[in-house]
Amino acid sequence: MTDVLKKTLFFFESLTVAELTPYVHRKMLKDYSLPQVEEKVKLCLSQHPCFSQERDNWRLNLEGLRENDQFYALLLKKGQPQNLRDLMKKANAKKRKTKTLLAEEALLISDGRFVQLDNGYWGLSEWEVETNHYSLKHLIIKAMKMHPGGLSVQQILDVISSWRFTERKTIDGVLRKFPYFELVGEEVWSYNPTAHLLYDDVLRRFLNLLSKQKLRWRQERSRWKDQIESVQNSLREAMSGQREVAAALAEKMELAGQHDYLLTQMAEKDLLLSLRKREIFRYREHVKKLESKANCILYQCRLWVKRARDAQEDLAKMRVLLSKNQSNQEGLFIKLQQYKGKDRENKSKLMELREKHANKVAELQTEIVELKQKLERERAAALLEERRMMEEISKLSSDLKKALRSEEEYQRAQYMAKQELAATRDGLKALEERLKNPLVRLIINISSLFKRFYPRKPV
Repeated sequence: MTDVLKKTLFFFESLTVAELTPYVHRKMLKDYSLPQVEEKVKLCLSQHPCFSQERDNWRLNLEGLRENDQFYALLLKKGQPQNLRDLMKKANAKKRKTKTLLAEEALLISDGRFVQLDNGYWGLSEWEVETNHYSLKHLIIKAMKMHPGGLSVQQILDVISSWRFTERKTIDGVLRKFPYFELVGEEVWSYNPTAHLLYDDVLRRFLNLLSKQKLRWRQERSRWKDQIESVQNSLREAMSGQREVAAALAEKMELAGQHDYLLTQMAEKDLLLSLRKREIFRYREHVKKLESKANCILYQCRLWVKRARDAQEDLAKMRVLLSKNQSNQEGLFIKLQQYKGKDRENKSKLMELREKHANKVAELQTEIVELKQKLERERAAALLEERRMMEEISKLSSDLKKALRSEEEYQRAQYMAKQELAATRDGLKALEERLKNPLVRLIINISSLFKRFYPRKPV
């Protein structure tokens, strides 16, 4: 993640955490959500000293550490990635101090100039810039930061074409889409960073408000569903109460008919009055109980009827609200139809772009065929050149053998001279030990005196 952030900030100079998160999510942590990746990016930026923060934007510090200057100079000289461990092994083989020649890997990670590659290789941040992964909006901002005086659409296209292929229509659409690209003069566009910050702030607030409104709408919808269910339950209870009242009234009517039948029987059969008097009193008590029960049930029915009426009023209000919601849904459906029309237009434009892409692919294929033919011709020339070079190599190898033979003879002569020198040195040491004798010194002094007084006559 540190290397991806180094590459991205080296190319764009300064970006916010929200702008860095999509690029990191494309490279790694694809199983994580965007908020989780954003937390990881914040933690990585705050941990490493090679990243510095200015308000909400983050920058890459390219000054580096002094301990890594020698390794930086070595990479600039080689022009290709190097393996730090292999270099340290070579330095140890030559018995040099590795601490003064190369820096440790921990220091390279916290240095904004270096990027770690595969298999322990290290390169420079300025070498690998993957512009195909960056959005067109940020590439336009990069081009305008490089030319703060303003650029035309054609100039922006020329600058971005050096990074990746794009078309003028897409660049013009991006410039007219975002408000922080301002039209300064005739077809001259400039970038306003303050407007960019305000636009991002307003967009963030709008998205937060939209999510809050959506959550509030869902809560209201669930609340209305609960109310409808409670009203339906109360309505069911009221209907069951009405059925119980009807059953109680039917039972009362049946008891009244039985009472009338008993009275007629009492008129006809006065003799049986004494026998059935107790039974009549018992029936009367039972009738009173049933009447009191019926009155209680009737009172409960009136209460249930009142509740049912209240529930009907609530249902009427809810129907009004449902009609309003349906009208809102119809408006949303109309907007959806408009969006579908725009989608069809975009699909037609996409088909046109595909046709242009097919034409471009055909042109590229013809160029590939021409390049293959040119490659074959260059291969034939390279074979001829290789034969000529092999002949030169054979000549040079023969010369090298002769030089090696002369060098061996020279080494032998040098070895013989060294042996003679050692023998003369041993003889000299023996003579010096003999000259240390005082008698020999006396004889030498006497011979030297004779030589002075009686010099030799020339022959």
